[in-house]
Amino acid sequence: MKVVRTKAELRAELAPARTTGQVIGLVPTMGALHGGHLALLAAARERSDVVVMSLFVNPAQFGPGEDLDAYPRDEDRDAELAALEGVDLLWIPDADEIYPDGFATSVEVANSFTGVLEGDPSHRGPSHFRGVTTVVAKLFNSVQPDVAYFGRKDAQQALVIERMTRDLDFPVEIVVLPTVREDDGLAEEAARGGETSTDALVETARNELRNSGIEPEYVEARAAEDLSPVAELNGRPVLVAVAARVGRARLIDNVLINPKTEA
Repeated sequence: MKVVRTKAELRAELAPARTTGQVIGLVPTMGALHGGHLALLAAARERSDVVVMSLFVNPAQFGPGEDLDAYPRDEDRDAELAALEGVDLLWIPDADEIYPDGFATSVEVANSFTGVLEGDPSHRGPSHFRGVTTVVAKLFNSVQPDVAYFGRKDAQQALVIERMTRDLDFPVEIVVLPTVREDDGLAEEAARGGETSTDALVETARNELRNSGIEPEYVEARAAEDLSPVAELNGRPVLVAVAARVGRARLIDNVLINPKTEA
């Protein structure tokens, strides 16, 4: 595995693969690798001739109340795990490489996608996703991958990136891998039981969390394809998303309910 830190080094290393038409797969990360990242890397390894993993803690997606300096960093551990998963090229730029002096451009997806759930001003706010889409656009332009891999555990982020990629005609296939979990989800079980009211599904999930001693920051049901509000399961896939603090950690998760398959 080769480690590079500048765009010039990155492009030089990828030039032979690009010239010969090899498939380049990208897995963007902020480090602190866990099982979800490793699943993305394994999928990229299976489908790509060259696997690139970016490791960049993006300051632009941290709000004023969020502690950028406290974000876990262990470059050596992340590099070791990446190598074990078959990564060919590990790109570790610093902030000045991504946001050089005088940087004045951002990429923004409509508020209907980025101003709800995590992007609601009472939570992380829409500037969070502006930071995400701007850095991902830069990663796409720098790596120029054929395929990029994201996890559905952060379903809103994946949807926003899919929309940005489509709307701006990035020649990148977006692969979103499902979250691996047991088939005993809270709202999912209620849907299988015939419940169609999303308010009832949300309340089921909220009560179960509270019974476990967790007070959710939010539990919401949204249309999975565009995050619009939805009152009933009416044949469209519905995303039930949750955020909660467990100890010092703020966790997000979601479950996708497809009424056609929950009978």
